[in-house]
Amino acid sequence: MSASKTPSRRNFIRGAAVAAAGTLAAPHAASAAARTRNLKIQSSWQPGTTGYKLFEGWCGRMVELTGGELSFQPFPAGAVSGDFQLFDAVRNGVLDGMNLFPSYWIGKMPAAVWMCTYPMGLNQPSHWDKLYYSYGAQEIVKQAYNKQGLEWIGIVHHDINLIHSKKPINSLEDLKGLKMRAPGGIVAEVFAAIGAKTTLLPGSEVYPALEKGTIEAADYVGPAVNYDLGFHQVTNYIVMGPTSTPCLHQPVDLMEISFGKRVYDSLSDRMKMLLPELVDGYSREHYCGIQAANAEAWPKYEAAGTKVTRLSEEDASQMRKVAIPLWFKWARVNEDAAKLFKIHLKVMQDPSVALIEKSDIAGFEI
Repeated sequence: MSASKTPSRRNFIRGAAVAAAGTLAAPHAASAAARTRNLKIQSSWQPGTTGYKLFEGWCGRMVELTGGELSFQPFPAGAVSGDFQLFDAVRNGVLDGMNLFPSYWIGKMPAAVWMCTYPMGLNQPSHWDKLYYSYGAQEIVKQAYNKQGLEWIGIVHHDINLIHSKKPINSLEDLKGLKMRAPGGIVAEVFAAIGAKTTLLPGSEVYPALEKGTIEAADYVGPAVNYDLGFHQVTNYIVMGPTSTPCLHQPVDLMEISFGKRVYDSLSDRMKMLLPELVDGYSREHYCGIQAANAEAWPKYEAAGTKVTRLSEEDASQMRKVAIPLWFKWARVNEDAAKLFKIHLKVMQDPSVALIEKSDIAGFEI
């Protein structure tokens, strides 16, 4: 929970819920509904996937949750805008809001590399909650989005990311020369430094590329959604980290909810206060819904003949040595990136997190 979520704010939320119930039960509910403002919001989730079903469900309750003030019209990936154009579509008013992976916007907003998961970084959802809401990263992120004509509302927890491969990968050595999809930015650079031949593709193009053999492996999201997309039909292996760290390259894949700044500024003060709470609730719902679907997906992979291979602790240590210099390279891209990365270093050295020690980063400067 954010430090700003005070008792008075909680009282406001409870009051808003009571008011919403009264509004919906009132005799003039139909006329109130006629005044409901509809906002168009596109997700990076593809239609029919577990992720998009959860997103649709949340949007479908928005009239009730806001007491009739707002409705959200959901769109799946590519319906109105391509994934890599979604940033501009929201900024320019083609869409009102978006639910996407910040890693897609590193080219337009380099600080985004520190707004979401990265190789050998914070590897538990609680670490990211601490980063954003205890150590103050949310304020820097809000400012970075505002500079782009956008309003960041909050993070949405999702899952680890898997690598699906046509070939067995039992060590980092097996990545050398491998043609694989990566999300770009620091993730792609780490794999390239290890020896993989990376290419950037939106999620909608991963399955066709694997099917045609254009790529031999692909980083994408978690087990349930990847099963929904049929990755088990075009690959034979899932590559993970050691049991101590099941994912090395993107262990906590975050999404976010944001709106165009002009749209956000036009909302009532009540909505500006309520939206972060609604996104926070959706984050928990989304994460738990994905994890429940994952539990059902793993046996399906086994039945399909998919084999899970694991990298070793030695591989994890080697990837960290490759990743750390790139951490500092990306931290020096601009002022916002530097500010965010400094917070990451504090959280990673927090005694209750303890992912790195001072000796791990000795000699590196931002």
